[in-house]
Amino acid sequence: MNIHGKRILVIGGAGFIGSHVVSELLRQPVAEIVVFDNLARGKKEYLDEALKDPRCRFYPSGGDVRDTDLLDDAMRGIHGVVHLAAMWLLHCKDFPRTAFHVNIEGTFNVLEACVKHKVERLVYSSSASVYGDAVEVPMTEDHPFNNRNFYGATKIAGEAMCRAFHDRYGLSYAGLRYMNVYGPHQDQTAAYTGVIPLVLNRIQRGESPVVNGDGSQAYDFIDVRDVARSNVLALAATTTDRNYNVGTGIQTSIRELCGLLLELAGSQQTITYKPYTAEDARRLVQNRIGCSKRAAKELGFTAAIPLRQGIADLIAWRAATGVGRG
Repeated sequence: MNIHGKRILVIGGAGFIGSHVVSELLRQPVAEIVVFDNLARGKKEYLDEALKDPRCRFYPSGGDVRDTDLLDDAMRGIHGVVHLAAMWLLHCKDFPRTAFHVNIEGTFNVLEACVKHKVERLVYSSSASVYGDAVEVPMTEDHPFNNRNFYGATKIAGEAMCRAFHDRYGLSYAGLRYMNVYGPHQDQTAAYTGVIPLVLNRIQRGESPVVNGDGSQAYDFIDVRDVARSNVLALAATTTDRNYNVGTGIQTSIRELCGLLLELAGSQQTITYKPYTAEDARRLVQNRIGCSKRAAKELGFTAAIPLRQGIADLIAWRAATGVGRG
């Protein structure tokens, strides 16, 4: 889709990834960006700079993907949609019924509204969770769905519904399977936060990072600013009915990650290792690194921010905003 002069709806646009997508879109020649977000996880303050641009506005009623009337109203005159609203992995584990209504029913509502309003292009935020533990590394988009958790199941359902709406109604879409995303605006303190904020919080308190097992489990960590750029490229792409890995393709073990975090935070602490519990050994993914060749070839996307730079920028953001104190 040619995004020049187009009106874009960003669902979940006040969230961790969504707020960066809004900022990235404002670097493009779009006519208007409408942010649709119920602020359950997002924060309007993340849009303070974006909302200074007259092309960006926050949908007056906030917005919830479970409310079809609000979606219908927000979608009027929209050309492209970026759908990021979702409950996160551990939240889905604890509240599966709510996760069903938000992640699955909510996505159906978005798709239905896109068709009704003849939206030209949808970008759906999926997740590498659809893969589960890696059978082979790096994982291509043809890797089998090995997911064992409810969050991954909701993302598989979302991808399947996108394909069904494309087949039935001709809806043009791209799905993005994010690897381990980190960066500013990620929740740094809640129970459902990611590994990097949790480790930085411990370091800030003068405590050692605690690692399950020997720390050899490895993942693909990608800066949220790169992820935001992938969304804009996917929105502007001409391919359809395709899903793409969004990662660096670089393997980093948890042991290596914690060492880097300690170094960049200037900490003298050392890593504490603890045995896996029986539940952790059963449910935790040990290895997940994505192959990014399809995204590079078809979207023109390659991650540009090295892990060291991204974490240094995150630590600087935490210091400037006071995140993690107390």
